[in-house]
Amino acid sequence: MTAPRALIRVEALRENYERLCTAAGGAKVIAVVKANAYGHGLLTVARNLPEAHAFAVARLADAIALSRAGIRQPILLLGGVYSASDLDTAVNKGFELVVHCEPQLDLLEAARPGRAVVWLEVDTGMRRLGLEPEVCEAAVERLRQCKAVGELRLMTHLACADDRRNARTREQIARFRSLAASFDGPISIANSPGVLGWPDSICAGADPGRSSVRCGIALYGISPFAGTTGRDFGLSPVMQFESKLIAVKQLRAGEHVGYGATWKARNDTVIGIIAAGYGDGYTRFLPSGAPVLVNGRRAALAGRVSMDLAAVDLGPAGAERVGDAVMLWGDGLPVEEVAASAGTIPYTLVCGVTPRALESAR
Repeated sequence: MTAPRALIRVEALRENYERLCTAAGGAKVIAVVKANAYGHGLLTVARNLPEAHAFAVARLADAIALSRAGIRQPILLLGGVYSASDLDTAVNKGFELVVHCEPQLDLLEAARPGRAVVWLEVDTGMRRLGLEPEVCEAAVERLRQCKAVGELRLMTHLACADDRRNARTREQIARFRSLAASFDGPISIANSPGVLGWPDSICAGADPGRSSVRCGIALYGISPFAGTTGRDFGLSPVMQFESKLIAVKQLRAGEHVGYGATWKARNDTVIGIIAAGYGDGYTRFLPSGAPVLVNGRRAALAGRVSMDLAAVDLGPAGAERVGDAVMLWGDGLPVEEVAASAGTIPYTLVCGVTPRALESAR
C-alpha cells in the first residue's frame, strides 16, 4: 500500500453510538449520515449501525441510496422536498420529511392522501431554516388537517451549542420548551453538542420517550467543541487516515521543499515524502509545522501540500525509511488538532476525504 487510505473502524462507530445513547438518557438517537456520513461512507456507516433508531440525510438522493441498499430503519430528509414529484417519491418510499417553509406546507396540502411522517421545523434562533414560532400553532393545525400527513412531529436546530458559554442556546431551549409544552407528539432539538454539552436540550421538558436527538459529528468520534477531542467525551475516532513514506531525502541547511519553495531547512535535516495530498482530502490549507505521526513519532509538515504528495521534516537524526507508516489523523493524532492547525474545523477535513482514499470498513 503506497496510496493513502481512510480506514473506517466499525467497532468504534458502534461504541460511539452506544455512548451517545447513554448520554441521551432514554431519548431515541438518530444517526446523521449526510455528506456521505461526514466522509465516512454513507452505506458503510448505515449497514454497520443496525441498532440506530433512524438515519438522517440532507438530500433525497441519499435517502434513495439508503433505501435501495436495504436499510430498514426510518430515513429522515432534513431538508424536506421542494417539488410535487419529489414529494411523491419520498412519501411512496416512506421517508420522513422536514417541513421548514410555507411552500413545503402548500405541497403537502396539495398532495394525495397518505401516511407521511412530518417534522415541522421551528426557527428558535438559527435564523436559517424553519417557521417562525408565532406561526407554529397555525402550521401545526394545517398539517394535522392535511390528508397526506399521518404523524406530526416538532423540531428545531441549535445555532451555538458548540460554545458552552453562549447564552443563545439556553434561549433557544426555552423557546422550544414553551412550544413543546402544548404539543403532544414526538420532538427533537439536540444535536451532537446539545447531547454532550446541554442536557436540557435532550428532552426540553418532554418525556424522554417522545424525544429524539440527532447525532452527527460525535457519532464519528469527533468533538463538536473547540479545544477538546472526542476522547474527552469517551468517544473513539472512527476514521484512521494513514499513508506511508515513499521517499526519504537529505537536505542541507538553506534548501527548499515543494511548490513555491515556501519552506526552507534551517539546518541539515531529513525530509520524508508522504503519499498523500489534496487529491485525497489532505487539505492544502495545512501549513508548515502541522503535526504528522511517522512510525508513531511526531513530526512537522514541511512546505505546501500538493495533489498527491506532502513533505514532512524528520529532523537531522531522522532514521525513518521508505515504507514507514504515516498517520495523518486518527488514534494518537486527533483530527481536531489537525483541523486547528489548518484554521478550520474537523468537519471539513473528514468530509473532504475523497473516494480514492476511503476504504471499506473493518
